[in-house]
Amino acid sequence: MQTPSFRLFARAHAALITGLSVLAMSLAVYLLTVAPAQAAPRSSKPTIVLVHGAFAESSSWNAVAGQLLANGYPVIAAANPLRSVKGDAAYVGKVVESIKGPVVLVGHSYGGSVISAAAVGKNNVKALVYIAGFAPDAGETAAALSAKFPGSTLGAALAPPVTLEDGGEDLYIDQGKFRAQFAADVPAAESKLMAATQRPITKAALNEPAGTPAWRTIPSWFVFGSLDNNIPRTAQAFMAKRAGAKKVVEIDGASHVLMISRPDAVVRLIEEAATATTS
Repeated sequence: MQTPSFRLFARAHAALITGLSVLAMSLAVYLLTVAPAQAAPRSSKPTIVLVHGAFAESSSWNAVAGQLLANGYPVIAAANPLRSVKGDAAYVGKVVESIKGPVVLVGHSYGGSVISAAAVGKNNVKALVYIAGFAPDAGETAAALSAKFPGSTLGAALAPPVTLEDGGEDLYIDQGKFRAQFAADVPAAESKLMAATQRPITKAALNEPAGTPAWRTIPSWFVFGSLDNNIPRTAQAFMAKRAGAKKVVEIDGASHVLMISRPDAVVRLIEEAATATTS
């Protein structure tokens, strides 16, 4: 025979089970309705894919990416392997393929060679933006383009190469020459840190002939500095004109790393390209 205390306990236990069931159902409804919207926010703006070049890394885009994110643009700063034009372009191409919706591809320095190849056949790439970047035509190499006009002092600024297992070579800029060569308009303390964290590029990548470039069919924008010691301004102006660039901006007194020293100008050009091609 059940005692009154046992019956009271049983009723309380049943009420607790019922309450927990209601709570669990409410939580499930919440997760199915609210949580997905928070986990995957949607944007009407194109995704900006930023591709760094040699002697830099993804964090070199921090100032540019921060402004773009604040202005509502989805941003991916891709980790460019810096191993070969074909291989690097294949990797960036896969990043582009993973994105639903329009993309603006932005390349700095050697990253320009990469986006020129990566965008080929990618229908969602609506614009190419070259930030002190190479825009090679078929058969051209980054090394040859930088030497096409006088002014590049990169060769003399390189450190002794690092020999790789396959017999190739990794190239770095000598840390003692890094600021003057690469980032003359960046504060000394910051450029010293950049020199220490620089990513090497293979010598083979800089000497690899390009295939048919995407800038022949995709609109392009260019910005570069008048005091670029890696790629002479005359070479950059030549490539921009040949590509039929929608806009060309030369920044007086700027070095090779515009995305770090002049992020406002870089952001303005990227947003202009995004608006012109995806509105």
